[in-house]
Amino acid sequence: MKRLQMRPMSRDKANTLLLLLACALVLAPNVSNLPPWIVAVGSVMLLWRGWITFRGNRMPSRWLLLPLALLTMGGVYLTFKTFVGSEAGVAVLTLLLTFKLLEMHAGRDLFAVVFLSFFLLLTNFFNSQSLPIAALSIISVLMMLAAQLSFQYTGAIPSLRRRLQLAGKILLLAVPLTIVLFVLFPRIQGPLWGMPNDTKTARSGLSNSMSPGNIAKLALSAEVAFRVKFLDAVPQNNQLYWRGIVLEQYDGRTWTRAQASRRSTLPAPQARGEPVRYQVTQEASSEPWLFALELPNAVPQLAGKLVGKTPAYELRVARPITERIRYDVTSHLDFDFLQQADPASLKQWLALPEHFNPRTIALAAQIRGKSANEQAAIDNVLQSFRNEPFRYTLEPPLLGANSVDDFLFSTRAGFCEHYASAFVVLMRAMGIPARVVTGYQGGQINPVDGYMIVRQSDAHAWAEVWLEQRGWVRIDPTTAVAPERIDRNPATAAATETVFGGLVNANSGTASWLRSLRFQWEAINNGWNQWVLNYTPDEQKNLLRSLGFGNIDWQTLVLLLLAAAATVMAILAVLLLGTRRRSDALETAYAQFCKQMARHGYARAPYEGPRTYALRLLAADSALTEKRKHAAGKFMALYEKVRYGRAENLSPSDVLSTLKSLLTQIR
Repeated sequence: MKRLQMRPMSRDKANTLLLLLACALVLAPNVSNLPPWIVAVGSVMLLWRGWITFRGNRMPSRWLLLPLALLTMGGVYLTFKTFVGSEAGVAVLTLLLTFKLLEMHAGRDLFAVVFLSFFLLLTNFFNSQSLPIAALSIISVLMMLAAQLSFQYTGAIPSLRRRLQLAGKILLLAVPLTIVLFVLFPRIQGPLWGMPNDTKTARSGLSNSMSPGNIAKLALSAEVAFRVKFLDAVPQNNQLYWRGIVLEQYDGRTWTRAQASRRSTLPAPQARGEPVRYQVTQEASSEPWLFALELPNAVPQLAGKLVGKTPAYELRVARPITERIRYDVTSHLDFDFLQQADPASLKQWLALPEHFNPRTIALAAQIRGKSANEQAAIDNVLQSFRNEPFRYTLEPPLLGANSVDDFLFSTRAGFCEHYASAFVVLMRAMGIPARVVTGYQGGQINPVDGYMIVRQSDAHAWAEVWLEQRGWVRIDPTTAVAPERIDRNPATAAATETVFGGLVNANSGTASWLRSLRFQWEAINNGWNQWVLNYTPDEQKNLLRSLGFGNIDWQTLVLLLLAAAATVMAILAVLLLGTRRRSDALETAYAQFCKQMARHGYARAPYEGPRTYALRLLAADSALTEKRKHAAGKFMALYEKVRYGRAENLSPSDVLSTLKSLLTQIR
């Protein structure tokens, strides 16, 4: 029985498939950001072109492609209501690239596809500038260069490995100039790739309201909310309350922020002890809130952004945060906040909706009646949470219209938001001013780079009560039910962290290895964020000052950029000319060989590559002696090997010496 043998793929097919692979890599990062129908159409076009290549079929007629192209452009307009903007523009470019692959007939069509792919590659950074996207972009450029090179060879084509190596060398030549441009090109405020007012995506995070279940959803997310670099000693975990949004109005179900008209200017807190200095790198959240330890001394400075501080000591940016930002904060962890207050101003923190939670109101009256003072009433409520069968869970039962009644008397199971909400309602029913504060609690130190990582899973809600002579006091009722939630050591928090949702034993060696790997990756990713994505105008100025340039204006910076770029290009030119001279010696020997063959009546045709020319010479009749044929065959074999590959165990001088010796034999 004969064994079936696969016929080798033709050169054109292999080159076209390599180009299709490169185009697929270019398009891949935008798949999650494009409408599904555009992804489907683009995929069908790529598969159609691949099928045509495999089968050797004819390309589709333009009379078929033109109506399809017009139909899809109409679909783009119906989807986005415009052809302008990053999202609509990327959709149009994606469709243009895939349609162009189906009408690629000449060399200029190839260049159109390649240059369109390079342009489309830049659009991947509109949605993400992460390290994986940057790495994928480099791989895409490498594959695209290799595909472009593959179509340029007229004679023998090197192996794919050699073409990738050559593409890599071309890419490496661009690295020095890229570094110079990155370091010295005048920076602008804001994201380089961001499109103002053109983003429709949102990140998970805290919002301006809180209903049962909101924060519990965030607790299931390992997404990073922000990272912190402490300049002083790291505080204990029970001091790591990252203040965010203060919720003061309650409608019986949902807590919301108070109206601006109800917020008056308040005196500054009285701080005690040494402050804590730290730097926060906050991820995009599509919300206007900044987070800081209670309580920040001053408003952080953000270049190009207006930051304010409300009377409730919330830090708020004028516009939603749609990019990664970095700011420095100094906080005092021991303070007195509004020790004296007008009784009329406290009424807003005593308000409760009518006809809601009657059993809770009655319980509050009972506790207040047996308590000697306000502090004793607070302690009694916390003692009730601690001693009675309340439990902490991320999946509590559903609550009815009187949600606090249901929680306190029926389900007794909930998350931090349930305990904070019920506690504040009880306080207000007792006549004690109180409000809910949402933010994050705790964090986890990455042992690789020393940054504290605060995740969405650290989202937390607690309470503040106003006490005479003491002012606003933080009370966290969650500590009465789940003290381990608050008392973790941030340096050792990883030891008890679940891995893969608990599928891997947290105490096993595998879990330890996975945690270590994640810390390594997060440190690398954080380094990319800190040094590349957060290379702001201020960072550029600081770098130039450290290099001894002092404060320079943008005109001087441009001159410095031009000088550095010219220096780099001159160095590269010298290196390339040295390589060119070695290549010229090889080409000179080949030209002499062709001249000798022409004298014998076998001139090389302009279209002939080395291998085709050699085969014709070896098939020649009596005009060439066997000795000359043998020498010519050896010459062409060595030349082809060195010109398109590499000669093992032979230095460039040995190669030239051998070629000259063979030329002598031919003469």
